[in-house]
Amino acid sequence: MAVARVTEIVASSPKSWQDAAEAGFKRASKTLRGITGMRLVEATAAVSKGKITEYRVRMKLTFVLED
Repeated sequence: MAVARVTEIVASSPKSWQDAAEAGFKRASKTLRGITGMRLVEATAAVSKGKITEYRVRMKLTFVLED
């Protein structure tokens, strides 16, 4: 029987929401082993002078706990 944990992270990018999600996943993969799933919970952006300056995503990562 496997036991999993869900952790929430926030990542950002000046390029796009997809880039923010990929960057967040890549960084989380450095310290979390056994990631089995990812769910994007929220996508937001910082705006300045009528333009998007930063894309932000909040995501939940699921990973299996080791014995």
